[in-house]
Amino acid sequence: MVSCCPRPRLCSRSSAYTLALGLGFVTLGTSRIVLLKFSANAENKYDFLPASVNLLAEALKLLFCLVMSVRVIVREGRSCRDLGCASSSSFLISLKWAVPAFLYFLDNLIIFYVMTYLQPAMAVLFSNFVILTTAVLFRVVLKRRLSWVQWASLVILFLAIVSLTTGSGGSQNSIAVPGLHSNPLSTPSNSCILYTQLLEQMKNSSASASWTSSLPGQAWRDRMVGKLQSLGVGHVLLLLQCFISAMANIYNEKILKEGDQLTESIFIQNSKLYVFGVVFNALTLGLSSEARGLTIHCGLLHGHNLYSLALVLVTAALGLSVAFILKFRDNMFHVLTGQITTVLVTGFSLFLFDFRPSLDFFLQAPVVLLSIFIYNGSRAKDPEYSLQQEKLRVINGEVFQRSRGDGEELELLTKTNTDSESDEESL
Repeated sequence: MVSCCPRPRLCSRSSAYTLALGLGFVTLGTSRIVLLKFSANAENKYDFLPASVNLLAEALKLLFCLVMSVRVIVREGRSCRDLGCASSSSFLISLKWAVPAFLYFLDNLIIFYVMTYLQPAMAVLFSNFVILTTAVLFRVVLKRRLSWVQWASLVILFLAIVSLTTGSGGSQNSIAVPGLHSNPLSTPSNSCILYTQLLEQMKNSSASASWTSSLPGQAWRDRMVGKLQSLGVGHVLLLLQCFISAMANIYNEKILKEGDQLTESIFIQNSKLYVFGVVFNALTLGLSSEARGLTIHCGLLHGHNLYSLALVLVTAALGLSVAFILKFRDNMFHVLTGQITTVLVTGFSLFLFDFRPSLDFFLQAPVVLLSIFIYNGSRAKDPEYSLQQEKLRVINGEVFQRSRGDGEELELLTKTNTDSESDEESL
């Protein structure tokens, strides 16, 4: 029987899933950046607590994954003990999910503050630094090979981002979006009004300022803050976020695919991850005296508007899409697909956020994208990664068009790779 598709691998179910994942991730990633900007007030700050957005998003993801986990357990006739809480030993094993959960908690919190300092277009362009951190961690943690051309493209990427950072001037600074701010959903109660007024008085009181100045080491902290401001707080936060994001995704991919976890349901795995996500965000609201007071007197939805609630839904959906990408694709697919988000956000910034790029931006931004293209087009052969991808295809029910039905898939998965590259071609 002749196939109607000239290139069967492109018409396979795996390719369709990959395309859907990529389109979903790009759409949600772009929407999140736009909503982060729209949900801010006229002073380019947030009337709501950023941790409340992340807490609600984590709760939505946890609820969804728990429902899907129960469905998987019932369908496969398994026990609820598979969720990892049946014994103290299984609970201790589940604690490994606390590491990526804490890193994701930091990542999702820092992005709010980055957007108050940088234009969305500049933020997404500088965030390409995550490719460099991810590539290094790929080599160190996952032992993935990189060709010399890829290392050279990473150096070019780093130099282009540094040059863009120092040469774009005031066009990097974030400004409020005029006329696009939504009013809060609810009117604050008398208790909330009194508490917020008390907070303002405490912040503006000279006594509080003189008390903090007398604290031990306060002069040293003031000097450090001054140095960070001279470097650019937005850039420092963005570099920190890139490293944290790369660490979170690398570690998450590792535990999603190591050993028998490769065949485990992604919903059961993510249920454990999101439990810790809810805990960390709840602790942020509970341990901070200001956040705790606002939550008690004003409620969890204090200061929220239509844009921030939409941001909750988009953040939850984006987190799920990243989990599917890490499970069924890999980290480099995640960060390279994000380059489409860079182009889209830059285009939207020209029309929505009054972004006026300088000549340096038009000269250096293509260098960033070109270096990423060269990196992606120069992948070294990695036998272990190829074997893992083939296993995922078989697990997901993908049928090779070339198979004769006589066990060729199993032979492929167990065959030793003899075409490994030499040390001169990859590192």
